[in-house]
Amino acid sequence: MSKSQSDKFKIWSIFRKADFSGKTSLALSTWFGTGLLWVAPGTFGTIAALPLVFAVACLGTVPGVFVIVMVVGVAIWASGRSEELLGHSDPSEVVVDEVAGFLLTMFLLPLSWLTLGLGFVLFRVFDIFKPYPIKQAEKLRGGLGIVTDDLVAGIYAHLCVRLILFFVK
Repeated sequence: MSKSQSDKFKIWSIFRKADFSGKTSLALSTWFGTGLLWVAPGTFGTIAALPLVFAVACLGTVPGVFVIVMVVGVAIWASGRSEELLGHSDPSEVVVDEVAGFLLTMFLLPLSWLTLGLGFVLFRVFDIFKPYPIKQAEKLRGGLGIVTDDLVAGIYAHLCVRLILFFVK
């Protein structure tokens, strides 16, 4: 069994022993188990954000901002708490940061297959390759560092989608 797979099983042991706060942070930070997938948890975490992306798009601007701020706050707390519980920095199982970043990518964009596809691909590219200053944002401590790099990747992806839409239309 690979180390990654054994780490995924270790989470269940940590989850069982954790108090309510720990269980809540692990459930949220893995986006209800999506981060426990053995292959590409960040990619699947981004995909798992789609229902929330659609919900925020239906809410409008002000409620959408409120939801994004709440998701970011919860993501910072849950990521930091889960990092403590799991005992290593920026665990791959933590994917709520991808949820927050993809929400930011898609916020106020017209929802279509084109924008969803572009937003998804560009967000993943920026999140994986981490051009300046994304890599530096990742160096912040705790949940703030885990989430901030994805928020910056989300901003980059959003701006690129807007730029592409400007030239396509």
